[in-house]
Amino acid sequence: MDDKRNLIAAILLSVAILLGWNFVSAQFFPTPAKPDVTTTVAGANGTPTTTPAAQGQPSALPTATAPVAPAAQAIRPVEAALAEGNRVPIETPALAGSINLVGARIDDITLTKYRQTIQKDSPPVRLFAPGGTKAAYFASIGWSAQGIAVPNASTLWTASGSKLTPTTPVTLSWANPTGQTFRIEYSIDANYLITAKQTIANTGTAPVSASSFALIDRLGKPTDPHEVDSWTIHVGPTGYLDGKSVFDTDYDDVEEAANRTVRYNSAGWLGFTDKYWLAAIVPAKGERVTAAISSPAANNYQTLFARDFSQVAPGQQLSTTSRIFAGAKEVEILETYQDDQGITRLSNAIDWGWFEFFEVPIFKLLHWLFLQVGNFGLAIMALTLIIRLLMFPIANRQFSSMAQMRVVQPKMKALQERFKDDKPKMQQELMKLYKDEKINPLAGCLPILIQIPIFYALYKVLMLAIEMRHQPFILWIKDLSAPDPLHILNLFGLLPFTPPSILAIGVLAVILGITMWLQFRLNPQATDPVQQQVFKIMPWLFMFIMAPFAAGLLLYWITNNILSIGQQQWMYRKFPALKAQVAT
Repeated sequence: MDDKRNLIAAILLSVAILLGWNFVSAQFFPTPAKPDVTTTVAGANGTPTTTPAAQGQPSALPTATAPVAPAAQAIRPVEAALAEGNRVPIETPALAGSINLVGARIDDITLTKYRQTIQKDSPPVRLFAPGGTKAAYFASIGWSAQGIAVPNASTLWTASGSKLTPTTPVTLSWANPTGQTFRIEYSIDANYLITAKQTIANTGTAPVSASSFALIDRLGKPTDPHEVDSWTIHVGPTGYLDGKSVFDTDYDDVEEAANRTVRYNSAGWLGFTDKYWLAAIVPAKGERVTAAISSPAANNYQTLFARDFSQVAPGQQLSTTSRIFAGAKEVEILETYQDDQGITRLSNAIDWGWFEFFEVPIFKLLHWLFLQVGNFGLAIMALTLIIRLLMFPIANRQFSSMAQMRVVQPKMKALQERFKDDKPKMQQELMKLYKDEKINPLAGCLPILIQIPIFYALYKVLMLAIEMRHQPFILWIKDLSAPDPLHILNLFGLLPFTPPSILAIGVLAVILGITMWLQFRLNPQATDPVQQQVFKIMPWLFMFIMAPFAAGLLLYWITNNILSIGQQQWMYRKFPALKAQVAT
């Protein structure tokens, strides 16, 4: 009777896990909703009717003069905004776009190496878009001053060059009626870093007090469920602020803060991060600035840093340098900027989490394997083989312990029968038996425990590393960072509906279940009938649990199962006692 109750309890627990996993995985292990589409700009799904009146002007820190607010504008298509002219093109191997001479904004950036979907004719990812558009997102630099006019969002600048490239910098200039000239010297490298040297030259008759600032302004926040802040992936405001990397401030926190502003006394860099993209402003190396993350209006967000006010005497000039990162979060490039440009912990724009020390080596090994074999799926299989080889001594010890356990099993049964009415005494005698026979009963759990951090590290790599985005394997697997697109329930897409995630069982999930079932079949059969039933259910339970995960994770697990089956066969030749137990 007890066995039946235990069996029913095990089945109910399995069903609860299966039904509850949908919620748990969405909260802690988000995966892309579709295999062929990745949301590119987090604000792109916002639907405001008008832009905030003062969008692009600093909403915090600089307070010497009140910014001149442009009139509210109706939402326009990006193409219409770009067609208005007054622009200096930007062209590099990684970026394309333009600088808007009205306001000196960098508000047009596309990432030419990345497409919005896996389709060949898909347009490039757009990161920045002009103000007045649905997903307005741009960088701006400027000044605050006392008693003089400073350039603002409506200022029309004059450009010294016709195009900004890595070999041709561009200088913008504007002068006010009281004798102050403002210049911005823009330069750009071959990747994602723009440098802006700001200069105020005072040719007037009186000293002026001025402060320079840089900001990122963004309209809208993510609405896609896989582009929102979660336990495992931070999306939203971020930076290296007050001596630490900031992952705990999201859009809602900013809106709920006092005066809709979170202030910081120091900043290494700050901006907005999406899963794959980053826009950030960076002061000069070692420069002291104050910073803020704010929400000047509903659905509008800013990150800003500003310098202290300084006196500029007549006949003198003051220059400061700001940098703008606008691009993909490529690990090698972030680390290069961190090391060579002195941008403190810029690599933490990728939210590796607590296990960064383990995840980054996994990523670097996987990426190196990909460069060697040219196929990301094969690289995952090669990584799995390397992990299995490294774990071979542990697995060997596991099988040895299992063989010893089988040898002493008659003695264990005798002790259990002898002390069945005295549980503490039975446990004491069992521990003495393990010690006398030199058996570690936990040895069989060690490989499973080691697999957990490896699996989590690979999950984070597949979800966060831009290098893994849209990487194909073979046949129907066009993106290993997305779930298997072929679902059995709709006959692999022949029926016109998408199964709910709990029933979205793909081909890889079925293969995973079969290989796990074969692996369990090769294991020595458990003596407890309840355990036997649980092991029969577990492969198919895992088939449902793993189906929504990235195809690359399923490929890793399938490869690991196949290698485990081969290893088990080899071990059975070494430990015949185990083989005999499997046959019984």
